[in-house]
Amino acid sequence: MIRAAARRRDAEQRDWLLRGTPPPPWVRWPPPLLLLVIVLVQLVTPKTVDLSFLVAAVPPLAALSYGPAATAVLGGGVVMLLSLPGFGLGHPGSSDELTISFIALLSVLFAWVRSRREAQLVTVRTVAEAAQFAVLPPLPERVGSVGCAGLYEAAQHESLVGGDFFDVRRGPTGVRAVIGDVQGHGLAAVGTVAALLGAFREAVLDKPGIEGVAARLDRRLVVDSAGDEHAELFATAVLLEFPDDASVVRVVSCGHPPPLLLRGSEVTELVVPAGAPLGLGIAGLAPPEQLTVPLLAGDLLLALTDGVSEARDATGTFYPLPDRLAAMLKADPSLLDTPQALTERVWSDVVGYAGSVRDDVTMMVFAPSAAGEGEGESRGF
Repeated sequence: MIRAAARRRDAEQRDWLLRGTPPPPWVRWPPPLLLLVIVLVQLVTPKTVDLSFLVAAVPPLAALSYGPAATAVLGGGVVMLLSLPGFGLGHPGSSDELTISFIALLSVLFAWVRSRREAQLVTVRTVAEAAQFAVLPPLPERVGSVGCAGLYEAAQHESLVGGDFFDVRRGPTGVRAVIGDVQGHGLAAVGTVAALLGAFREAVLDKPGIEGVAARLDRRLVVDSAGDEHAELFATAVLLEFPDDASVVRVVSCGHPPPLLLRGSEVTELVVPAGAPLGLGIAGLAPPEQLTVPLLAGDLLLALTDGVSEARDATGTFYPLPDRLAAMLKADPSLLDTPQALTERVWSDVVGYAGSVRDDVTMMVFAPSAAGEGEGESRGF
């Protein structure tokens, strides 16, 4: 399952005040607790102690997390305490009840505006998430005989979709997958991503080979950029096919980083013939050359975008994925049984290595079952 949405929700809980998102539950406690503490302190201390300056903070604090009605109740309680004869909260000349009453009214207005804004924001976010998930739906745990796990991190702040794209679909003769990267990143690339994924989902059903699928994606970009001579619309992609009748994977690369074969703690970068990127009009005329790789029981395939391989440390050195991944698997062989944990471990290592990653990042792990093996028998899924 792709974890970007969960990570974004965690960030919203941490930075709710700056993001304008609904506050976390703990923010509701300070206003009533502050009022209670003031009352208790006033009851047990001499009458000469004046805490009325603190009660003025209660209504604004309430407006941060409560609605207008609750804020009005707390504000009214503050004004009532100031007015109680003999209680001693406020003395003539040391407090201004009219000022605090005015602050309470402003707090009620602020709470009303904030509540309406939060409601509108929730609606907009819900629609935006639905639209983005329609473009890149959550990765299923299994498609046909292939177990799937993945991680997607969009470079655009708070976005669920960027310039990377992926999909896994069941075709007439097996399972086909694509992972790619369009020109640019962020929200500006979402339209191109949607067009490519639509073309891929159609081609999976009616193209006999993955070379034909690549040609369909290439034609889609050529057609989309035909009306603009300066469009320069292109994308890189790698396509994989897991046939039902053989324990192999067929791979085609269109200018994209090759997948990695994980066999035990051994990590091998597949030597896939480099084809031209999509959108140049070449894939249909000179199809990219296909690589067929035999698979053994327990083999995993890791496909990724260049957001991982091109991450750099402080000295400008690229992230050495094969070497560091092999070291991870030697240190913790159980990662091979939990592909989702494997993607999370690699992502944590990339962030620790580079400090921050400013490009879209996608990683997908495929765990194919042996030919003829039941779809529900693969480990970890």
